[in-house]
Amino acid sequence: MSTTTRHTGEQAGNDGADGGLDDERDASWDEEEDDWTAEALLLLRNLRSPHRRKRAGQVGFAVYCVLLILVVWGVLPGFSLFIKSSMGADYTVHGAAILAAVPSGVCALALGALLVAARDALWRGPVVPPRDTADWLLTQPVRISRILLPWFWVSCGVSLSVGLLASVIGMVTLGLTVKTGLAAAFAWCGVGGVCVPLLATALAVAVEARESVARWVRTATPYAGLLVLALAAQSALAAAGHRVTWLERIELWSGPWGWSGIAALSPTPAAVPGGPVAALLALAVTAAAIELARRAAGSLPLATVRQRSRTTTGVLAALQTVELRTARQVAAGASGTPRPARLQLPAPRHAALAVPWRDALALIHAPGRIGRSVLLSVLAVLSAVVAADSRHAGGVAATAAALVFGYWAVAQLLEPARLETDDTRRGSWSPYPYGGLMLRHTIVPVVLGLVFALVAGVCVVLLGGGVRVALAPAVVPAFVAAGLVNACRGVSKQHLLLSPAQSPTGSVGPVLFLAWYLSGPLVAIAALIVPFVLALHTPTAEHLLLTVCVSAAVTAGLLQWAYARAGKLLA
Repeated sequence: MSTTTRHTGEQAGNDGADGGLDDERDASWDEEEDDWTAEALLLLRNLRSPHRRKRAGQVGFAVYCVLLILVVWGVLPGFSLFIKSSMGADYTVHGAAILAAVPSGVCALALGALLVAARDALWRGPVVPPRDTADWLLTQPVRISRILLPWFWVSCGVSLSVGLLASVIGMVTLGLTVKTGLAAAFAWCGVGGVCVPLLATALAVAVEARESVARWVRTATPYAGLLVLALAAQSALAAAGHRVTWLERIELWSGPWGWSGIAALSPTPAAVPGGPVAALLALAVTAAAIELARRAAGSLPLATVRQRSRTTTGVLAALQTVELRTARQVAAGASGTPRPARLQLPAPRHAALAVPWRDALALIHAPGRIGRSVLLSVLAVLSAVVAADSRHAGGVAATAAALVFGYWAVAQLLEPARLETDDTRRGSWSPYPYGGLMLRHTIVPVVLGLVFALVAGVCVVLLGGGVRVALAPAVVPAFVAAGLVNACRGVSKQHLLLSPAQSPTGSVGPVLFLAWYLSGPLVAIAALIVPFVLALHTPTAEHLLLTVCVSAAVTAGLLQWAYARAGKLLA
């Protein structure tokens, strides 16, 4: 390589390290005699050789752990079910419900997988080399396709293994409930198990390669999420006997997400005409998508690759130190800024309204949180309806699910309080004590939560729930207070993970850490679950009054706890 050419390559690397200015490679080293890819890879291989065995051991141990979990929680229970079936156990009573749920259920799973892969690609993506490779190797005069394509194939392999695992689950389910031959069931379920993960990977590459696709994903995410939830609800209704056959046919033939369902139904009594055609279409579209993704993966903009590599490193570092909120913030910051809301609130005329005004404005500028709160509120109401009709362990589990979804819905509205505690200097403008400032952050969540609860109450009355309508508003203040306790928890107590305390199942350190990390909601749910079970099953005046009183007491205690925690943040 000539001196001029070498200097050009070094300069390009320096520019890329500073700000990603080398996205368009200089053609001066692109000729065959100036290509140093083989030399650079050989040097890197020699430098890494002392660490290769250690790395192989780490990968092997991870694979061993995964296989052990699959054997313990998958293979052995599966064999047990087949043995019981051979001894006379009848699982075919569930076959009709499962076949009815497959069309819309497979569409929901496939669309959900595509949505998750696309959202992941907004900040990470399937083609992400390690940071040292991105910061050093890609700045040298090498062909980037030789560096990036192996990571693309690794992502394809990982996603394909997950799809094959799903195919095995489908094979076992059809074999037990429909008595389908295992080989045929695995082959037909494997169409979706192969095509859907690879299509998700190809879509993720498109998001990583083109900003226009990324913008489209950000815009379409809420609508796609609603569609997935609607398909899941349709699947549950179909399993309960309420099918809409013509709608299912439209969904099955609407795209690759439905073609997988047609293939899965082919070896069953509920086969849809055109199974082989759907399988061939799915395989052809997948092959074309993977080829296009392979071409795009070998020519990704270097600035994009470096940014995602550094983001991934930051997220992993935060996870290793158990800073879960930091990891979420790093990933969210790299996902791009959503379109700002056009709705604005007039400035308040009274100083007492300053904090609620700021909180309401923050939520308006993050409409996704309000949308998630609404959806989680719906799930909480549905779980409460199931709990009211269930008894014994099923009723308790459904009640716990309703309380968890309810807290999760309210917690979406407390993000302004969490931002306040991320950096206590943000509250330096406030004339209130820091604890009082944090208590004022509960006003907007309580108001919005009560509005959602009133809407849920109308639905409960229409469903014949009667006086149970009082339960939803009663729980909102307690969950807001629980969320405020968590918002004021302060620096992560990583030393709890290293606690020497032991139990018959091993160290209790992780349990202690989770108890501290989720202290607010755990206390609230533990205190409310018994009164709620009683009120849902026997909605008498005494039980409803008991629930309201317990919720008020829990709210007062949690607010006092949050106030004390807020004071310690400044100390």
